Amino acid sequence: MSVEIKVPTLGESVTTATIAKWLKQPGEAVKEDEPVVELETDKVSVEVAAPQAGVLGPQAVKEGDEVEVGALLATVEPGKAGAAPAAPKAVAAEKKVEAPATPAPAAQPAAGAVDSAAALPAARKIMAENGLSAGQVGQGTGLGGRITKGDVLGFLSQPQGAAPAAAPKVARKDDPREERVKMTRLRRTIARRLKEAQNTAAMLTTFNEIDMSGAMALRAEFQDSFVKKHGVKLGYMSIFSRAVIAALKEFPAINAEIDGEDVIYRDFINLGIAVGGPNGLVVPVIRDADKMGFAQIEKTISGFGKAAREGTLKLDELSGGTFSITNGGIYGSLLSTPILNSPQSGILGMHSIQERPVAVNGQVVIRPMMYVALSYDHRIVDGKEAVSFLVRLKQNVEDPRRLLIDV
Repeated sequence: MSVEIKVPTLGESVTTATIAKWLKQPGEAVKEDEPVVELETDKVSVEVAAPQAGVLGPQAVKEGDEVEVGALLATVEPGKAGAAPAAPKAVAAEKKVEAPATPAPAAQPAAGAVDSAAALPAARKIMAENGLSAGQVGQGTGLGGRITKGDVLGFLSQPQGAAPAAAPKVARKDDPREERVKMTRLRRTIARRLKEAQNTAAMLTTFNEIDMSGAMALRAEFQDSFVKKHGVKLGYMSIFSRAVIAALKEFPAINAEIDGEDVIYRDFINLGIAVGGPNGLVVPVIRDADKMGFAQIEKTISGFGKAAREGTLKLDELSGGTFSITNGGIYGSLLSTPILNSPQSGILGMHSIQERPVAVNGQVVIRPMMYVALSYDHRIVDGKEAVSFLVRLKQNVEDPRRLLIDV
């Protein structure tokens, strides 16, 4: 008996995915729980496995297609590997994906509007909710010129009354020495979200510098004992995480977010830690980080780093953050202005540690120094709060004993 393979639940707020790559072809033998197709969502890549052993049947969708949760991907037929089964079901399924999920919106389309069938399912849903036509949104960036969810959101983010779109520009003529590669869904989403953060928030960055001598001395003194007891190294990230948590409790607006005309304050801290993965930067979230000690934070970050490199991060590990930390110092960055991870109101940027001459008690000495940057949403966070937050962070990192006695 054949079994259907469908798009699984993709996590919080994720309703669509793109077929990134078929790992098995029709007629090939598959084992139970063996990955057969890779999906790419707004946040991470996901492998979908065969629910039973058998032979992969017709593929209902092609690589590059956008599919919704619950959509048919393929079937697993009983039997052994051999010739691929006929594919009438695949054609029908593909047509089903392309068919409009909702009736055309009541709003009158603009002159020369394209039929809404040119939009992908998630895009059609948002267009219907906002009374938009495909002609208003314009040419899509999806496969075959279809309108994507990102295209609609980009159109909606434009200021009301903006000037009409200019005439289509002449297609760029590629140089033979150039290579044109389509952006991945993840990269497109990163680009869109970063631009949305710039357009939405009143973003401002303030800076300070930290003498890392105290933190380095703490690590040197207790590293061996820490590893022996907890099985993980004491790193700077746990020290900064605990210092950030203490400062956020003192300045709660930086851990809050704006929702319409309301401000949502939180009695918990979900700390996003930016890590590099094979498909770009991702920000897994340490939930209830304010309840964790140094060792638990280090273990969680270490697990996130490994999962990011192996591409095994789960979708629910990438959502729900209330504040983020990014460490450009591991790549050699001396100074930067990090961009907010919407809808969060603050993000801390760490940087390289460099020995520099500084004045201490009237004497010029060489100390290991790090620049830190706090980008924040000025709509909710005042400049005084942002500067005070960094001063408290500086104090906590320069003398980590403060974190133990809560001063």
